[in-house]
Amino acid sequence: MWQEGFHPHAIDLGLERVKRVYETLLPSYKNQKPITITVAGTNGKGSTAAYLEEFYFVAGHKVGAYTSPHILRYNERIKINGQPVSDDIICAAFEQIDVARGDVSLSYFEFSTLAALLIFSQANVVVQILEVGLGGRLDAVNIVDAELAIVTSIAIDHVEWLGQTREEIGLEKAGIFRPNTPAIISDLKPPASLIKHAVNQNTLLLRLGETFFYTKHGETWTWQGLAQTISDLPPPALKGNHQYRNASAAILATQCLANRLPVSETSLRMGLKNVKLAGRFQLIDGEIPILLDVGHNPQAVQTLVDYVNENFSNRRIHAIFSIMKDKDIAGVLTLMKPVVTDWFFAPLPQNARAVTESTLRELFEQCEISAVNLGFSGFAQAFAAAKKHAQAGDLILVFGSFFLVSECCVNLKIGEIKNGS
Repeated sequence: MWQEGFHPHAIDLGLERVKRVYETLLPSYKNQKPITITVAGTNGKGSTAAYLEEFYFVAGHKVGAYTSPHILRYNERIKINGQPVSDDIICAAFEQIDVARGDVSLSYFEFSTLAALLIFSQANVVVQILEVGLGGRLDAVNIVDAELAIVTSIAIDHVEWLGQTREEIGLEKAGIFRPNTPAIISDLKPPASLIKHAVNQNTLLLRLGETFFYTKHGETWTWQGLAQTISDLPPPALKGNHQYRNASAAILATQCLANRLPVSETSLRMGLKNVKLAGRFQLIDGEIPILLDVGHNPQAVQTLVDYVNENFSNRRIHAIFSIMKDKDIAGVLTLMKPVVTDWFFAPLPQNARAVTESTLRELFEQCEISAVNLGFSGFAQAFAAAKKHAQAGDLILVFGSFFLVSECCVNLKIGEIKNGS
C-alpha cells in the first residue's frame, strides 16, 4: 500500500514522530477535542468499543469509533455513528497528513490513527472511542489524553513487543492511564503491575468485582456500580459469557461520563440488544452452520471452547484454521483438540506473518492431532473440503486469525456488520 512505503517497519512503537505530526495537523485539538475513551487490553477491546459506540449512538450523541484491524474494508476502522466513513473522506485525510508530516516517516497504523483523529475533528463528533492497536504506553492512540481509560482482559500475546509475562504486558497496557481520570479494569485477575501503575498515577481506579459488578439471572442480568443498580437488562447481543464483563465495563464508562454525555437506561437496554461486531462468535445459519471467530491466543480460544461446549455440544465440528506464526499455536491447538472433529488448514500465502504448512504439520504432530487435512491452496479449497466432510447438524468453525475470517467473508460474500443506522 501507499502508506506502507513511507516507513521501514510495519510496527514501530513510540510517540515522538506521530505526536509531532499530530501537533502540526491539529494544533488546537488538545483543547478542543471530543470527549475521549481509550480502550486497551489483549482480548475484549473490540467488543467493549462496540458497546460504547452503540450506547452513545442510541443515546443521540454523535460518536466516532476507531478500531483495528478491519475484516473486509479499511473503512471499517473509522466509523461515525456506526457507519464506516467513505473512501473520499479517508483519502482527503491522508492527503492532509502527507502534507503535515513533511519528512517525518509514519507507520501504517500511525497514518490511520491520525486520519481517524482528523476525520472525527472535522465531523465534530462529541465523543470518540479509540481502540489501542498494540500495547498502550507507546501505541499511537496514546498521543491523546483520554477522559476515561478501559483495560480489558490481559493475556500473553505480542511478546516480542510487550514482554514475556502478564506483569510486563500489564504495565504496557497501563500506559493509557492519566492522573485524576477514571481507569476501568474489567480483568478479574489483573496483573499487579497494572494496579500499581494506576495507583501511582493517582487515577480513579474502578475494578470489576470490587467497585462494579454484574449478576446473571436466567434471561436477564443486573449491573451495579457507583451506588447504582440497573436491573432486568437484556443479555448482550454479542455471544459468550465473557461479554458480560465487556458490557459491564462499557456501562460503567457511560455512568462515569454521564454529567457530560447522558445515557439513559433505555439507551443501555437498546444498545445491548442492537450491538454488532463481525468475527466474534459470528454465526452464519444454514443446514450446516458456520461459526466465525478471530480468537488467536489461548485466552481468547478458551472462551471459544466454552462457547462451543455450551451451544454446540455433541456436534461434529470441522475446523478451518490458520494463524500467525508468532502466536502460541501449540497452546491454541491443545485447547481446541477436545472439541474439534477434524482440521482443515487454510494457508494465507499473501501474508508473510502466517504460519506455514510445514510448521503447522509439526505442531499438529506435537499435539498428537491426527485428523488433519492439508495441501490446500487457500481458504476456498479448505472450505470446500470441510463442507464435503460435513453433514446436516454439524458445524463448520472458521477461526485463528482476523486474516482468515476476512478470507472467509470475501469468499462467502458475507457483508459488513454495521452498528448504528
